[in-house]
Amino acid sequence: MRPSKRAPDEMRRVSLERAVARYAEGSCLVKFGETHVLCAASVEDKPPPWLRNTGKGWVTAEYAMLPRATLERTRRESTTGKPSGRTQEIQRLIGRSLRAVVDLAALGERQITVDCDVLQADGGTRTASITGAWVALHDCLQWMKARNMLKGDALKDHVAAISCGIVNGEPVIDLDYVEDSNAGADCNFVVTGSGGLVEVQGTAEGKPFSEAEFGALMALARKGCGKLVELQKIAVL
Repeated sequence: MRPSKRAPDEMRRVSLERAVARYAEGSCLVKFGETHVLCAASVEDKPPPWLRNTGKGWVTAEYAMLPRATLERTRRESTTGKPSGRTQEIQRLIGRSLRAVVDLAALGERQITVDCDVLQADGGTRTASITGAWVALHDCLQWMKARNMLKGDALKDHVAAISCGIVNGEPVIDLDYVEDSNAGADCNFVVTGSGGLVEVQGTAEGKPFSEAEFGALMALARKGCGKLVELQKIAVL
């Protein structure tokens, strides 16, 4: 039995609340159980320097955890002068995931930045961020479309993410912190609405996991991301 009493293929309760940041062009408060992330999308009328005069835009992300998002206070990274390696890795992952489903040429020479701020952490902050960031990005693009700022349909597909792992020898989905910190294997899957894989991150702790076990995790992830995409569709109706 999992600590949360969930079945192996049972995700935590997920909610996607739109338009929660008054000034952002798109925003979403995403909750995976006790993990809560505020995602806010902002438009700038200039691309990164390397894309100037190309006619293309860019989508990127920034990620941060509030000091008391965790059981004990963590120091703000702004006080250290630079983001940690973990933070950089996560925000790059979020950016790659969003760009996989965006037609950058349709943006024109503009940049969209999606800020993902973890208000409360209980495992799966990166997967929650990606799932909520898509909703914030969707609404941002709708805002742009209403102002004739886009050159066609910029959003090509949905994208969502979920964690899966092997806990006490059993493949399970959507790990919370207790499971994540004790998992024999921990994987993150980023999957589009059409079923394409954007990224798979997987590590073993203690002993390697088999190809069959990986296949079981992949099957759980596809099922979970399918549910998340359905929730995204309901959220943006």
